[in-house]
Amino acid sequence: MELTINSTKTLHNGIEMPRFGLGVYKMTDKEAAVDAMVTALNGGYRAIDTASLYDNEREVGEAVRASGLKREEVFVTSKVWNTDQGYDQTLRAFEASLERLGFDYLDLYLTHWAVPGKYEDTYRAIQRLYDEKVVRSIGVSNHQQHHLEKIIATANTKPMVNQIELHPHLTQEPLRAFCAENGIAVTSWSPLARGTLLDENVLQQIAESHGKSVAQVIIRWHLQSDLIVIPKSVTPSRIAENADVFDFALSLEEMHMIDALNQNRRTGMHPDSLTAL
Repeated sequence: MELTINSTKTLHNGIEMPRFGLGVYKMTDKEAAVDAMVTALNGGYRAIDTASLYDNEREVGEAVRASGLKREEVFVTSKVWNTDQGYDQTLRAFEASLERLGFDYLDLYLTHWAVPGKYEDTYRAIQRLYDEKVVRSIGVSNHQQHHLEKIIATANTKPMVNQIELHPHLTQEPLRAFCAENGIAVTSWSPLARGTLLDENVLQQIAESHGKSVAQVIIRWHLQSDLIVIPKSVTPSRIAENADVFDFALSLEEMHMIDALNQNRRTGMHPDSLTAL
């Protein structure tokens, strides 16, 4: 597959989702956040991944408008936070997100975490938003196989995306295989393991052989693994560097070497450690 910055993944409802985008978690300085997003959009990024928790949905909307791009040219994802879950609460939370963004629709809306006793009703509400055509595609985040099975058993519309922590130290292969069997695309959050992989010897050697940085090698690994990837940065040079991954390819041997780095090591919380609210 020829990969470019414009490459998309076809979701099971036919919607084309960019394979590469900008994550905006912890972009809380309002001016810096808008500047970073506009820099990314001007540099060819066509997807922004936000959430109500990130407290920067207003900035996402502002950046899309400031970029000069048409709304339909930018794929925007947001998520319903844990304390807003449940059927009616999710519908209200979505309206609030849309108001903050200043949009009349979202490209993708996700349940942020599988809150015990609530995530099924949350997803039911998200399905309604999809049926009402105010969301072009729907899905979940941080859902394990057992969460997905429970949702799929009663869903009218299966999740199109599962966004999970995923990087060379946490390859999540069994969960990825389940998602693939069920037509659910996988998005990697924390794709660089919060910088903890930059000293990894194998990655350094592969990077050197391609004249690339370790971060670029990791991003390329995600893309060649059929994953959607959303690296985060507010630094213009890093935003450009993260996108400069389409002029080289990892060999099958290099891909296997990176796969073999898996330690099942998380930088974030395990989804099953979440307790009922």
